[in-house]
Amino acid sequence: MKKYLDWYNNPVLKIQLNKNSKTILAVLAHPDDETFGMGGTLALYAQRDVSVHLICGTRGEAGEVDPRLLSGFASISERREFELRCAAEKLRLTEVHFLDYRDSGMKGSPDNQHPNALSAAPVDEVAVKITNLMRKAKPQVVLTFSPNGGYGHPDHIAIQRATLRAFHLAGDPTFTTDRLPAWKPLKLYYSIMPMGWIKLAARILPLLGKDPRRIGRNQDIDLIEIIKDCDYPIHARINIRPALKSREEAAMCHSSQIEGAVIRRGPLRWISLLMPQVDYFMRAYPEVKGKLREKDLFEGISYS
Repeated sequence: MKKYLDWYNNPVLKIQLNKNSKTILAVLAHPDDETFGMGGTLALYAQRDVSVHLICGTRGEAGEVDPRLLSGFASISERREFELRCAAEKLRLTEVHFLDYRDSGMKGSPDNQHPNALSAAPVDEVAVKITNLMRKAKPQVVLTFSPNGGYGHPDHIAIQRATLRAFHLAGDPTFTTDRLPAWKPLKLYYSIMPMGWIKLAARILPLLGKDPRRIGRNQDIDLIEIIKDCDYPIHARINIRPALKSREEAAMCHSSQIEGAVIRRGPLRWISLLMPQVDYFMRAYPEVKGKLREKDLFEGISYS
């Protein structure tokens, strides 16, 4: 882990912000969310010299890890942080910020009851922490999960609600915290999944002997519920082809999660090859009325 800590502590590698800098802030819940959800987009903008910050709510303590992968690590959280910092280097993220909450596990699991669980923390408490970091990073664009967390994970839902609250608090000059001046982000996007591909997968999985209600390494993803609850409009389509190599290298950093998260080595490999090399987003702010088709998350922002 020291290699990656040294990398982040080296100020020479940090992008210096000024009033005309382009900055993206992604606010997510667990190590690996940054890669498997929107990694292509984060890597693409980093390639374009955009400053890309990541806030991670937890260190993924509730996940299961092969005991062999814990050799040299004091805990699962230490292993998962190591993997995240490895992925951050591959994606060329500017900085990673942890909120130091604990992974809540899936809905109904005993981890929900942990006193430091992210999903149990008051929304305003989490929002203030995000607000502080938002005012420090000064992003024009903020990215997070959709309101249902993508697939219903309690931590995804909790961090989304807190991010939405922080997005508005950060620009409110009447709200004071840590003596930081107000900073108003200009755009807020939710990372979403195109329902066409999800519906196709739900139909094909039974033919491969798999249950579409029990997908993923921990079998905690229910595609049928996603189809019911996650049909959000697509407002931005980001072509991530130039960043695919970086995303794949980042994915390999998450070796404790790779079996369930990277489908190229399994029977679903051919489905992944058919999927477009695009990340999809709904623009939550400014609110969209009617149809919108953006190809750049900074579209419409003026720097004059």
